[in-house]
Amino acid sequence: MKTAVSIPDDVFEEAERLARRAKRSRSEVFTAALREYVARHSPDEVTEALNRAFEHPEKPDEFVREAARRILERTEW
Repeated sequence: MKTAVSIPDDVFEEAERLARRAKRSRSEVFTAALREYVARHSPDEVTEALNRAFEHPEKPDEFVREAARRILERTEW
């Protein structure tokens, strides 16, 4: 999607320099910056993504279950 926004000249120049150094287009630089900004200001989405990444499967893998049992048996409580 194309859009027009107003940004301060100094921010534009810094983005231009970054794009040249990184050999990326301005659009790529602005998109990456906005993605990072949105992610930082949407902590619920980050938490949900982490929860999905670390959620336990319905039925644990037999190998993992047995390895965990053996480790727990050897652990001094």
